Amino acid sequence: MAVITGAARGIGAATAIRLADDGHRVAVVDLDARDCAGTVDAIAARGGKALAVGADVSDEDSVAAAFEAVVTGLGEPTILVNNAGIIRDNLLFKLSTPDWDAVLGVHLRGSFLMSRAAQGYMTRNGFGRIVNLSSTSALGNRGQANYSAAKAGLQGFTKTLAIELGRFGVTVNAVAPGFIQTDMTAATAQRVGLSFEDFIASAAAQIPVARVGRPQDVAHAVSFLVSEGAGFVSGQILYLAGGPAG
Repeated sequence: MAVITGAARGIGAATAIRLADDGHRVAVVDLDARDCAGTVDAIAARGGKALAVGADVSDEDSVAAAFEAVVTGLGEPTILVNNAGIIRDNLLFKLSTPDWDAVLGVHLRGSFLMSRAAQGYMTRNGFGRIVNLSSTSALGNRGQANYSAAKAGLQGFTKTLAIELGRFGVTVNAVAPGFIQTDMTAATAQRVGLSFEDFIASAAAQIPVARVGRPQDVAHAVSFLVSEGAGFVSGQILYLAGGPAG
């Protein structure tokens, strides 16, 4: 059974649908359960089973309640994909403390709280897969000091959990996408004053495979990392950028 955060849209939704296609029951987690209806309906239409769960991943009580709902509705989790994320982009001298805290809260604190809750079930059952969503921004990106710090932090978090949980049959890996065409990258285009079409074209021109990424590209990678066949892959950061990252 798979738990995917930030699964109402974009990468999270594509991942939820792909894992359901792989035969997993899926908990579709987002801030508001009502926003998860589209993903849940898409999974049901393809013959899968999914449950919409509302949770603030940065809040300890909310995470505990979410896992209670997940276990009651679908059973104990064997897969966790920490995908939930927000952006609050700005140059350092303009970056507010609340915007710093919000981004690190969702990405880092959220992944910590979700992973801590999930690992209890996984270690007890002797099998588990955790995948964290990092980013090429972990290598540094202008106007994203908060986001870059969070995504770099997730890489260290991933490697540490891989060391701690491996003996219990739990692997932990991270996927670090480059430019993926989502609502989040559309917001970035707006921030820098470009149309989304021009933003995509500009990005594609710098990518060796000559296109930007799609949410499904990330979903395919996650599908492999959570498979039984990937049991000897742990503590790795997989850059999905259409070429060498950085």
